[in-house]
Amino acid sequence: MRYTGAVCKLCRREQTKLLLKGDKCHVKCTLDKRPMPPGAARPQRGKPSAFAVRLREKQKLRRLVSMTEKPFKRLVEAASQSPEASGDHLLRSLELRLDNVVRRMGLATSLKQARQLVRHGHVKVGGKRVGIPSYNIQAGDTVALDQRYRENVGVKLSLETSKRLNQRPSYLEYNEGEFAAKIVRLPERAEMSFPVNEQLIIEYYSK
Repeated sequence: MRYTGAVCKLCRREQTKLLLKGDKCHVKCTLDKRPMPPGAARPQRGKPSAFAVRLREKQKLRRLVSMTEKPFKRLVEAASQSPEASGDHLLRSLELRLDNVVRRMGLATSLKQARQLVRHGHVKVGGKRVGIPSYNIQAGDTVALDQRYRENVGVKLSLETSKRLNQRPSYLEYNEGEFAAKIVRLPERAEMSFPVNEQLIIEYYSK
């Protein structure tokens, strides 16, 4: 079941900025004022168990990508069967989801906003309209915003934020005039937007 409560509580629970509100998380973050987890009156005593550490890391990534448990678990299982390192495969598959690529292009400041663009049919891949946020982008693909939506105020504000923060990764070759980006190569680990220990997540599901 998808979470519909206050997203700031998720950041407090994971003790890190999940950037679920986009630009607002950079200028006015609840975590800066209330650093304690929800319901915690005082810091936890002692060290958390190995299971708790792995659980929190799994929950952090799942919330970063706004996925429910079942599809997330399927991705982990597919990564475990990959010939490459399971953690690298998992993060790369999440990084190259269409909604995340739209966000990394700067057309949206949050994954929620990027998914809305995709679901409403404003995004094209290779010249064809794609309305599936989980669509897997390959190296060589070109992702572009529909021409009729390029004057949208929200998109313009997102692009201004992206330019100010300078967070567009180098595996994207962005064409400012066409509102498009080509995936020139597969992303490296340092370029992925997930501050997690992926090995702990693989270990969580391997038991």
